Amino acid sequence: MNRVPPHITICVCTYRRPARLKRLLDELKVLETGGKFTFSVVVADNDSSRSAEGVVAAHTANTACPVLYGNEPQQNIALARNAALALATGDYIAFLDDDELPSRKWLLLLLEACEKYAADGVLGPVCSRYEIEPPTWVRRSGLYNRPRHATGFTLSWRECRTGNALIQRSILAAMPAPFRSEFGTGGEDQDFFRRLMALGHRFVWCDEAVVYESVPPSRWRIPVLLRRALLRGRNTWRHEDQRAFGLSKSVVAIPLYALALPFSALAGRHVFVRYLIKTCDHLGKVMAAMRLNPVRKRDA
Repeated sequence: MNRVPPHITICVCTYRRPARLKRLLDELKVLETGGKFTFSVVVADNDSSRSAEGVVAAHTANTACPVLYGNEPQQNIALARNAALALATGDYIAFLDDDELPSRKWLLLLLEACEKYAADGVLGPVCSRYEIEPPTWVRRSGLYNRPRHATGFTLSWRECRTGNALIQRSILAAMPAPFRSEFGTGGEDQDFFRRLMALGHRFVWCDEAVVYESVPPSRWRIPVLLRRALLRGRNTWRHEDQRAFGLSKSVVAIPLYALALPFSALAGRHVFVRYLIKTCDHLGKVMAAMRLNPVRKRDA
């Protein structure tokens, strides 16, 4: 008896980036399945003006690949991800960001790794592609170089993101609202995987399942990098069981990094910016502990 191939729902959250969403949907049309699965797409539009609705409608009219549209008017990435999951019907859920483009065998490789390693989910690398050639210090800083592992490597929750991931939908049964709304400005994915791992679920790496992320010039502006670091520190503070250790570590790290900043500048701008970002990461945690919130919205 022939086995019915599993169905995968690809969940994409978007916010006022119709051109990038169109580009991603066009790329999804040519994904290779190897006859091993079927797939559909869910687009969760995190915009009260429904800026992605027309893109989805136009795409649906020109492709056989099913695309469902959902809207979460409150700008909150955690709520948008929950809205996408509410429409998902697949045996597996795949996550992509709207500024990413997958390789053609991306989903096939994730599925094969999930089955081979008997994992509850699989994550893969997100490789940066600069939209224009960046300044030398940006490349030398390594800010957009993410850690990679050998395929089959078991991940910790701190290494997990939803920018390139596949999970078995059944493991979400114990989580009515998988993404917590208090992580509405970021960090919702780490919290999601942390709680899944606490339930005993295991996630592995597939180094061949690559997606490519577009990096526009706005993202390497130093004020943007520092605001993101402050926000990242604040969101890290929301992990209740990590607070005591994280705060003590930050209290020690801030003066040490501050003292190192003048010397790091002598080593080059790329080193100075790295240390400045590390300082702001820790500062964001301390400010959150003091109930100070200088950055309320993440830069697009």
